[in-house]
Amino acid sequence: MTDSADLPLIHVVDDEAPFRRSLLFLLESVGWQAVGHASAEAFLQAAPAFPPGGGCIVLDIRMPRVSGLELQRRLLAAGSPFPVIFMTGHGDVELAVQAMKDGALDFLQKPFKDQLFLDAVERAVQVSHERHAARQRRGEAMDILARLSSREREVARLLALGLANKEVARLLGISDNTVHVHRQRVMEKSGTGSAADLARLILRADPGGLD
Repeated sequence: MTDSADLPLIHVVDDEAPFRRSLLFLLESVGWQAVGHASAEAFLQAAPAFPPGGGCIVLDIRMPRVSGLELQRRLLAAGSPFPVIFMTGHGDVELAVQAMKDGALDFLQKPFKDQLFLDAVERAVQVSHERHAARQRRGEAMDILARLSSREREVARLLALGLANKEVARLLGISDNTVHVHRQRVMEKSGTGSAADLARLILRADPGGLD
């Protein structure tokens, strides 16, 4: 028997109650967990954590007070791992295209076919797993790099860029021997064995870390 915690959880945010209920029923009929929210404010107030089984947000683009686009912007600013699928009415395609440029995964124009909706949700759930795994890898890499002193981080970055000990020593104004000691400590603390390993670790923590 599958634990409910392992099932994907889909959040449906739409101010039209009958439509919202119909989507929840459809999602539950195929075995997913689903929660409805009557407004963007209600979703923000609930502040749902990312579920172990993955999930996504199905979001109406036009709602009173806080729009779907505004909710998307807030989620992006908060670094939410939830993929967003927008639902749009007639004439909202331009808005939906902008939402896609801002990171939405997909948009569906109402009324849409059940299977089209379920396929979009399936894709979003898969993406949510990938994003969550990437966030975990990033967090682990950041934790490892946090063990280094500020000087060790400087040395690690330069080594990761492919510089030799002598070049690192010259750039930092320290002796070759001091760089050698720092290099050993960096490798020990980070569990890396080469400059290439260090580069991969730094880029996992921050894709722009070697710019």
